[in-house]
Amino acid sequence: MNNNTVTIALDAMGGDHGPSVVVPAAIDMLAKHAFLRVILVGDATVLDPMLSRYRGVYGARLMVQHASEMVLMDELPSQALRGKKDSSMRVAIDLVKAGTADACVSAGNTGALMATARFVLKTVHGIDRPAICTLIPSHGGHTHMLDLGANADCTPEQLFQFAVMGSALASAVHNIQEPRVGLLNIGEEEIKGIEKVREAGKLLSESHLNYIGFVEGDDIFSKDVDVVVTDGFVGNVALKTIEGLAKMIAQYIRQEFRRTLFTRLLALITLPVLHALRRRLDPRNYNGASMLGLRGVVIKSHGSSDRIAFASAIRVAILEVQNQVPQRIGRLLENQLPQPQVKAQ
Repeated sequence: MNNNTVTIALDAMGGDHGPSVVVPAAIDMLAKHAFLRVILVGDATVLDPMLSRYRGVYGARLMVQHASEMVLMDELPSQALRGKKDSSMRVAIDLVKAGTADACVSAGNTGALMATARFVLKTVHGIDRPAICTLIPSHGGHTHMLDLGANADCTPEQLFQFAVMGSALASAVHNIQEPRVGLLNIGEEEIKGIEKVREAGKLLSESHLNYIGFVEGDDIFSKDVDVVVTDGFVGNVALKTIEGLAKMIAQYIRQEFRRTLFTRLLALITLPVLHALRRRLDPRNYNGASMLGLRGVVIKSHGSSDRIAFASAIRVAILEVQNQVPQRIGRLLENQLPQPQVKAQ
């Protein structure tokens, strides 16, 4: 591949909407980025007719890789891994392994994507388990939070590794010098929390990361922390809580502005502010969760993503490729002293 290009393999059949979202998002990104090449992976009999009008415009930058199977959203990861070696998800990840693509983006089954990516790509040396990381809107712009569901139960060493990965991502992609890392806990005092969290805090205190100590749930939105580390169980619950609260607040605002003629007039007056707030908090702009710790870039898009949201996930993949995030994680982990011992799997 040309060093000036970035090639992204897209699982075209994954997610709730499949090609009807993935194809338009891919076209949008090709139009914006001349250096981008896209490989749409999926049923060629479905994809080729959708792409016929764009072939002459994008030529070799727009390709199709046929895959005869697809992973269902409710399919067991073990079944997808063992029984569907020609799924669009598996083939897209295989393209990354082969070096044909620089990254994979999928809106498909999260468990199957993680299991397949880990099996095919393996993890960076020194990383026990990959973790899912995404951006959360905050007073400082955004906060990187991980793990968000890949690892329900973690050791202190694995929480340390998550901190390294989150710090590397914040530094490489968002140019944050010495990202401030906080460990999510039920209090800021050293005696608070369960044993594994306290032990992880000790490891982080002895590292060269910019560890600021324990942080609480409300600190996720503060401007005082750049990376929030937790296990996948707590992280996923926190993420779903944030999403649910955002939807409820948006619904309340709509209800209140529609309540009377006066409030409807107020809504018209404040419309520019409401539009600005919506753009700032639009979850589609934050779509694209990074599966950190793999020897390749894999981005998970939300299953119900629309065209704009999936394009955001492609954008995340481009940034991670350009900034060599897997390599940065490996180098940062090597530089941590003292190095915690990673337990054998």
